[in-house]
Amino acid sequence: MVLDNLSDKLKDSLKKITNIGLVDKKAVIELSSDIKKALISADVNIKLAKEISQVIRDRGTKETPPKSLTTREFIINIVFDELTNFLGKDFKEIDTKKKPTKILLCGLFGSGKTTTAGKLARYYKKQGNKVAVVQTDTWRPAAYAQLQQLARAMKVDFFGNSSAQKPEKIVKEFEKEFKKYDIVIIDTAGRDALNKELTIEIKAVNKAVKPEESLLVISGDIGQGAETQAEAFHKNVGVTGVVVTKLDGTAKGGGALTACATTGAQVKFIGTGEKMDAFEEFKPKNFVSRILGMGDLETLLKKAESAIDKDKAEAMAKKVIKGKGLSLQDLYDQMEAMQKMGPLSQVMGMIPGMGGAVPKDALKGQEKKMKIWKYLMDSMTKEEKENPEVMNASRISRIAKGSGRDEKDIRGLLKQYKMMKKMMKSMASPQKLKQLQKMMKGKGGLPGGLKIPGM
Repeated sequence: MVLDNLSDKLKDSLKKITNIGLVDKKAVIELSSDIKKALISADVNIKLAKEISQVIRDRGTKETPPKSLTTREFIINIVFDELTNFLGKDFKEIDTKKKPTKILLCGLFGSGKTTTAGKLARYYKKQGNKVAVVQTDTWRPAAYAQLQQLARAMKVDFFGNSSAQKPEKIVKEFEKEFKKYDIVIIDTAGRDALNKELTIEIKAVNKAVKPEESLLVISGDIGQGAETQAEAFHKNVGVTGVVVTKLDGTAKGGGALTACATTGAQVKFIGTGEKMDAFEEFKPKNFVSRILGMGDLETLLKKAESAIDKDKAEAMAKKVIKGKGLSLQDLYDQMEAMQKMGPLSQVMGMIPGMGGAVPKDALKGQEKKMKIWKYLMDSMTKEEKENPEVMNASRISRIAKGSGRDEKDIRGLLKQYKMMKKMMKSMASPQKLKQLQKMMKGKGGLPGGLKIPGM
């Protein structure tokens, strides 16, 4: 999950409120102090952390809860509201009505600009846009080849000139081509610091591009130096949005998130891992809900829609309806979909009430098991995956040798499969199916817009 340390500390603070018998003024003051400490430890600007803490304290001790809420619920709502306000309150997506919409990426070395260009290209291409990426970094030797490879992998067009000396000339060289696209993403050079040389360069590129959006790409592990960096870039290119990268479980992240308060520009996207699909819109309400352990079903369903193969899911649903047992191939497909959605800890954190319910070590252990099971199934024949009942000692021995694993791993997999098969069979009863259909109403059906066959 993103911002694990901050999330754990905030959840611990709220647990104190939920576990005590009386929520009085003293409890609110203690809660606000705990939240201030949690924010500062996550590299949030000290002044901002104090301001947020003070507002929570003032509202919690002076405002009267509405009749519809208990004092405890009211205080938790205040914490949610103020953290959401700090992070930008309402999400506003980038307006892409103009064709082409040019998005300029700026930032220092190591912030992840080039990778972000690839992730953004993937994001907009999946929405049905015609996308191109442009490399204007004439400083870093590998930049041209890196973005070219990412463009090829994302199946979008690439423009650049590896022999050019002036970045703005690259923009002018391909300017006429940009009109063919819906979205044009321009990657720029960085330096170890925003020195005079980079300032002149970024201003020249900005003038040549005339972008609709200028996104500051900033690393989640930068610390409180984010404020100075954000101010400097905003002064030179007029930052309209922020992309926070490397915002995985190990990053403190608060310093980078503070950048939006400094520039007045909202965080638009966050990068939550190295893979190209570990990238999502930053919606403050959803994000705060997640780090407070309240879940984020909207993002979870989006990830599920992207990861789940509709045809395979519908075929599996039909098997459940008919009471047919699922195969190892079905289990394999499910594991692949789960892995596409991200680490188990992230997925669990998006399910209301499940954030922190399962120990992190247990989740890591399950992920390790899933990897082993995939190795085992890659060594099986099609018949063995479709009909595991044919498994015998000689087949188990062959699979173990072929996968480089122990025979006990295969028996563990088969045991898991039988448990899953039994569970799916129990779901085939008319009563259970009606319950499932009722539960999915109002959520748009199954992930990916699927419907339960025959219902």
